[in-house]
Amino acid sequence: MTQTTPVRPSGRAGAAVVPVLAFAGIVVAVMQTLLVPVIKDLPQLLDTAPADATWVLTSTLLSGAVATPIMGRLGDLFGKRRMLVVSLAVMVVGALVSAATSDLLVMIAGRTLQGFAMGAIPLGIGLMRDMLPRERLGSAMALMSSSIGVGGGLALPAAALVAQHTDWHALYLGAAGLGLIAIALTLAVVPESPLRAKGSFDLPGALGLTAGLLLFLLPVSKGSDWGWTSGTTLGLFGAAAVVLLLWGLMELRVSAPLVDLRTTARREVLLTNLASIMVGVSFFVVSLVLPQLLQLPTASDGLGQSMVVAGLCVAPLGLTMMFTAPVYARLSSRYGPKTTLIIGLLVIAAGYGGGLGLMSAAWQTVVTSVVLGAGIGLAYSSLPALIVGAVPASETGAANGLNTLMRSIGTSVSSAVIGMVLANTANVVGGAAVPTLHGFRVSFGIATAAVVVGLVLALFLPGRRPSVRPQLRASSEEEANLERAREALRGFRGRVLDASGAPVARARVTLIDRHGRRAGATVSAADGTYAVAVPAHGPYVLAARAPGHGPLAAPATHSGGTYSVDVDLSLPSETVTA
Repeated sequence: MTQTTPVRPSGRAGAAVVPVLAFAGIVVAVMQTLLVPVIKDLPQLLDTAPADATWVLTSTLLSGAVATPIMGRLGDLFGKRRMLVVSLAVMVVGALVSAATSDLLVMIAGRTLQGFAMGAIPLGIGLMRDMLPRERLGSAMALMSSSIGVGGGLALPAAALVAQHTDWHALYLGAAGLGLIAIALTLAVVPESPLRAKGSFDLPGALGLTAGLLLFLLPVSKGSDWGWTSGTTLGLFGAAAVVLLLWGLMELRVSAPLVDLRTTARREVLLTNLASIMVGVSFFVVSLVLPQLLQLPTASDGLGQSMVVAGLCVAPLGLTMMFTAPVYARLSSRYGPKTTLIIGLLVIAAGYGGGLGLMSAAWQTVVTSVVLGAGIGLAYSSLPALIVGAVPASETGAANGLNTLMRSIGTSVSSAVIGMVLANTANVVGGAAVPTLHGFRVSFGIATAAVVVGLVLALFLPGRRPSVRPQLRASSEEEANLERAREALRGFRGRVLDASGAPVARARVTLIDRHGRRAGATVSAADGTYAVAVPAHGPYVLAARAPGHGPLAAPATHSGGTYSVDVDLSLPSETVTA
């Protein structure tokens, strides 16, 4: 039997949780895009060869990919807020290291530490699932999931402005300052989640996944420099396949694995993760193409804009993603996250399709950014809802960590492929390779193809199931509650209590399934007891409400079988405005 008594945020703290967590996600995204305005100058700034300078970017990518699923699992085991603070703290240390050096190796070490902040996104989504009522959860997760695009879009013009007028190390000092603010706000506002996964940390699984990801992402990131058919590239890909296969076999034999591959293999989770790769590919293409198109001289088919103007033209991408979150919540509540994902992918396809003909003026790139921001915002917002609805509450951090990893893989593949396309279609002017309009259009075509693949995957996701409404055959609600308890061979039962532990009579208890639909309802008896049957095993949310008490939403999971799971529900003593 399992007993769960979640702690709810109340008052101002409850209202501030979502913006604080979203701010943490934006800070992480800002760190990721800091160097975009100075990428072409890195070899000169670090006094190194161009091939070696790319390690400054590659190191962050690799550490972020490794840290994301590991920090998610640690959050499930030891506390999501605790691991969120740890992720941000490591990022701050890395930013300060990078701010104090121009040495290549030390800079790479600092950037590696900064990559650990990527775990903040799934940890924030997990905290939201554990604490927020259902009516606020959809828009909150949408904002958190989109924060990486929001921060990236907003950081481009700010970073360009700083890079043009001050020493480029100031970028890292700004990132460290934002990280410290995010840590302080998290400690002051966000309560720790009471939910914990059972078991211990799977260290061999973490080492195996780390090795496999490094072996895979390294040739993805450096393949264009090493040669895609070189022995090093092909050898690393082959080694990655072997290591990840052995890792998967090992994870299937572990009682508390780092990643539950059986859950990951469910159709809803698997297809969502595969679609996430395609969304990641489509998101990064616009981030790579439009800034270069805007800054390229007009003599080379570019638009001849400054670094700051280019950043301002791309900024609507992130702003639109931010404003898409409430739109997603309304669409998802009516049609479900699957439909919202499909709509988002269609909008992305329209944005890239139209963008093929909108490359001759700066205002046209703004239009493309707005359309793509709306589509990517809808798509990104749908992904955590699909994952959360398919996994138990105790695996939220790890599952969303894996999903965030899939998006990172998509951006990595996108960076490698688009970099290769732009290099192969470039013109040599004055001994330097200059991207061409043809290369930009081919890149947009590749993004469109990735979206089409994602759309096909989304169409095969399970749709919403009709909600099950139990039939009441008794003469009163309390008698119906007792009769249902006798009839139910499986379900949830327990007591509804107030803050002092006293029973709450006639509290309305509603069972919400993983698709956000009501699957059952009952009313607590005079002694606070309740019982509600489940139509099928899986994750649910028990929502309780009573006059004079605040509402409560408690995650609960039924793993099947002919038994009931005990879940006590403690209502806050004061009414909380959801």
